Amino acid sequence: MAAGGRATVEYVAAAMRFVAEGHATAIVACPHSETNVNAAGIPFSGYPGLLARLMKVPEDEVFLMLVGGGLRIVHVTLHERLHTALARITPDLVERATRTAEAALQRLHVKRPRIGLFGINPHAGEGGLFGDDDEKITVPAARRLRESGLAVEGPLGADLMLGKQGFDAFVAMYHDQGHIPVKLLAGRNSAALSIGAGLLFSSVGHGSAFDIAGRGVAEPEAVLRSIQLVCGASRLDDAATS
Repeated sequence: MAAGGRATVEYVAAAMRFVAEGHATAIVACPHSETNVNAAGIPFSGYPGLLARLMKVPEDEVFLMLVGGGLRIVHVTLHERLHTALARITPDLVERATRTAEAALQRLHVKRPRIGLFGINPHAGEGGLFGDDDEKITVPAARRLRESGLAVEGPLGADLMLGKQGFDAFVAMYHDQGHIPVKLLAGRNSAALSIGAGLLFSSVGHGSAFDIAGRGVAEPEAVLRSIQLVCGASRLDDAATS
């Protein structure tokens, strides 16, 4: 278990050296086990944080974009206790995640991204009826983003925002808010981009499935979509459909 987790990190570090030396332009990661990496004594809660540490950039500057089922959803927070995640969300963090999303989409051929911002509370607080978190955090972040020229709408409740058409990406405040709609629509065929670390890094959106290891029955679709996201074989629009 620990040996496999240690190898996972070493593989990523080796791939990053290949990119830095000009032998590759992107990295595609297959399924990993967070339990195994942590068993090796290496703090790990997903690729964004690992990439940030290896690239020596702040961890709150690297974000996950989950892609599948026609959706692209960037997560302000990711694998952490919900109470901790909510306490970490600030206007600056929301703004940083949204700007990183826009830059990633532009790199992937979306010239003028239209981004929808989810609220923190149900109905984005309903004008204070369900808490004032959105009035203090997501509303000022959205205002600053629009004032700087980004095509950002919201914040709205995630359920309402997801029903709207014409968005190139959404920004979710925490893990389940973004993962559930993508996983519902795409199942195991979702893919992910770690954005903000200064390199193209794609990974599958599902786990390691140790129960079927060596049986020859694993499905390759998610890996193929992860490759498509970074290699230019198709536009992000094509890779986003399930």
